Amino acid sequence: MQVISATKLDLLLKDWRNGASAYTALADRLRLLLLDGRIPVGARLPAERDLADRLGVSRTTVSSTYSRLRDAGYLTSVRGSGSVAQLPRAQGVLPDIGVGELLDFSKAAMPASPLLADAAARAAQDLLTYLGGSGYDPVGLPQLREAVAERYRRRGLPTQPDQILVTMGAQHAIALLARHLMDRSDSAIVESPSYPHAYEAIRAAGRRLVPVSVTSDDGWDDDALQQAFQRTSPAIAYLMPDFHNPTGRVMPEAQRIRVLAAAQRQGTVVIADETMAELAIDRVELPLPLAAYGPAILIGSLGKTVWGGLRIGWVRAEATEIGQLVRARVATDLGTPILEQLIATDLLDSYDQILAQRREQLRVGRDHLVSALCQAIPDWSLPATGGGLSLWANLGRNVSSQLTLAARQEGLLLAAGPRFSIDGAFERFLRLPFSYSTDDTDRAIGMLQRAWNRIGQGHMVDQGLLADVV
Repeated sequence: MQVISATKLDLLLKDWRNGASAYTALADRLRLLLLDGRIPVGARLPAERDLADRLGVSRTTVSSTYSRLRDAGYLTSVRGSGSVAQLPRAQGVLPDIGVGELLDFSKAAMPASPLLADAAARAAQDLLTYLGGSGYDPVGLPQLREAVAERYRRRGLPTQPDQILVTMGAQHAIALLARHLMDRSDSAIVESPSYPHAYEAIRAAGRRLVPVSVTSDDGWDDDALQQAFQRTSPAIAYLMPDFHNPTGRVMPEAQRIRVLAAAQRQGTVVIADETMAELAIDRVELPLPLAAYGPAILIGSLGKTVWGGLRIGWVRAEATEIGQLVRARVATDLGTPILEQLIATDLLDSYDQILAQRREQLRVGRDHLVSALCQAIPDWSLPATGGGLSLWANLGRNVSSQLTLAARQEGLLLAAGPRFSIDGAFERFLRLPFSYSTDDTDRAIGMLQRAWNRIGQGHMVDQGLLADVV
């Protein structure tokens, strides 16, 4: 059982007071931390006295907070273990808050490509020729590795099939690389904000995350990056240089060169997450893939471009590194499903068509979201975003967590800004995907506007729903 200390919980609770009674405000923030996954289900919370001493409140306040959360189904008392986090009803079941069908905008993702169904049917026929084998494939089908290598060659990065390892999505690739390249004494440079599940995979493998700021206005903090390499000599640096999630920024070519040079000096392995790299919306000239400027491992997938349900990703690295990853992989899984690889191979033949359709879909979605938000909530600051799947909106006030809870009461699931940090920061920000239909976007903005008005009038919220982030 994971135990969360009072000190760690204090860091997660950052700026939890919101003008309500102390126990109400504390309960609201603890509930959001659980819903967003920052307090894992099954984790033991600090003893009432310890948390009260750390927060500088009375024990009665903490006792009332815990009691409120137990009544709502977010805590349970376990003999010998104190207060343990849980979700209302069964884990993964959404509480009924009486608002009808829920609209989930916590995920920056698109529905399946129209070409997927036919590709799956053709792949099912091709599967017949593989049924006489074992079905275990820890490396990847040769034709799929060649198709992925060809995509890199077309982007200006010479690549051979033996430099490709096929994985079960990008998240699998991140976790595999973190386990292979790190031990428990190592640290890792990560961006802040960044993809939450990458934080989780890297934290599980190493000792410490070293955050470096990325903003919608200025991109990567170059001085901070250089200092992070020099002062911490990290084992890895996990970066998203192309349409960064969630800011949408693209790292300039000159900065790519500086980053890789700094990494080489310290013996750091740079991992570039390219899951958004080919989702340019505007006609802009993009830099080459990061590995074109120096040693770097690249991660890609079809999850953002084709469909999240097609669990196909890959790692591009030197052939010797790929061989080591294959040997390390078999300790946790025995390969990527053959049928999904066949589907992916078929779709890569039509990938330019798929990307053209996606880019047009995202252009319409982005322009519609920006226009509608400017009318509904003109006080927000919306960055210019030339690609990717979402906007990193600046709310102008430290209310992202409160707004997220209020939106849940309206029936809209969002991921609060702090979900993308390692320390509870970004209360002024909210990630808003533009990958949904215009009808769903209009519905979401209506709910969001009502929630914004409610918190502006000082109304408190008292319920939440489970939401994950992709």
